[in-house]
Amino acid sequence: MPTAQLSVYFFLQAAVILLVARLVGRLARRFGQPQVVGEMIAGVTLGPSLLGLVLPGVQQALFPADTLDTLYVLAQFGVGLYMFLVGTEFRDDHFRARYRSALSVSLAGILAPFVLAFALVPWLLTVPGLFSAKAGPLQASLFLGAAIAITAFPMLARIIHERGLAGSPLGTLALTAGAIDDAAAWCILAIVLASFGKGWEQAWLAIGGGAAFAAFMLVVGRRLLRRLADHVLPGQPLSATLLAVVLAIFSLCAFAMDAVGIHAVFGGFLLGACMPKGALTEKLRAALQPFVVVFLLPMFFTFSGLKTQLGLVVEPGLVLATVAILLASFCGKGIACWAAARASGETQTDAMAIGALMNARGLMELILINIGLQAGVIGPGLFSILVLMAIVTTLAATPLFNWIMRRDRARAVRDPAASA
Repeated sequence: MPTAQLSVYFFLQAAVILLVARLVGRLARRFGQPQVVGEMIAGVTLGPSLLGLVLPGVQQALFPADTLDTLYVLAQFGVGLYMFLVGTEFRDDHFRARYRSALSVSLAGILAPFVLAFALVPWLLTVPGLFSAKAGPLQASLFLGAAIAITAFPMLARIIHERGLAGSPLGTLALTAGAIDDAAAWCILAIVLASFGKGWEQAWLAIGGGAAFAAFMLVVGRRLLRRLADHVLPGQPLSATLLAVVLAIFSLCAFAMDAVGIHAVFGGFLLGACMPKGALTEKLRAALQPFVVVFLLPMFFTFSGLKTQLGLVVEPGLVLATVAILLASFCGKGIACWAAARASGETQTDAMAIGALMNARGLMELILINIGLQAGVIGPGLFSILVLMAIVTTLAATPLFNWIMRRDRARAVRDPAASA
């Protein structure tokens, strides 16, 4: 397709994506869900699961295969920048505060999913369309375990902030456990991706290169990045030059991770985590977040939705696999984290709230499974199942958390002595 024609398609696609994302996002908020949940669903509606089912000619005319490369680049750039912004909000003090209680919850949220994944994978490998032919039992088990173990950390942080729980024992415990779980899941995903390179030489390059890059950023990069904060002028917006420097560094970090065979999102997140906290990160979020969240993320959701075929999950050969993975996801995360919190001495209400929050996957799940599909670890069947799992667990998180909190307040009103 000629370049001029590609640009025409892109602008039309962008308009449709933005309008549908805003509309479905507003509908989601009417039902008490975050905007991002509606945007996740909007991406699926523009794909073969809804628009392609109801109006296949329109869907194919709007998103012809020749135009998807442009959408892919924007989607990857957007999700990389989003992970950079998530990294700027990553706080070391969440690890230090209530570390022991959080460690038990996070370990349960990691170990249970991987035990269930290793139990399910020998059977799932016999089901066509789930894993690629290149995926061995160990790789498949590690990937599925990471997919079940991951938490929607940004969404978890947003719920805690909106409910005024930031800094509270419950908020600190949930954030710490979620951060540890996600860090472990991303590390395991990096190992799986490394093993899918061109032999073990490429695998060792990815593992060694990723470890060296992380060590450099944590030890040297942090010190160098602190100098950027000296150029932030109080009471003034971020200068265009400083913003350009940060974006150039982000691009280099994303390039470095892609070059060694991992993924650009790791570079973006690590850079954000190493940025000096304070005025610089606050102004970077103010400058970048509206464009990333409003314009670029819907591109990512739509690109994911275009590859999602929810009709596959009701096919006779995949129905049992869908049910098994959904049950493993709820039990391996929500119930396991609840049980660990109770065993650590948390109240029933706090333990239930932690289980509900930790069970949401959200955008983090979509990032992980897109990487897995791109790397050839999973097939379209498992991709669609995991998209459904991400939507269902994320949809359930907020209303379940709200119900738990209302239930506790009602009980306190009825029996103040028991609440005290």
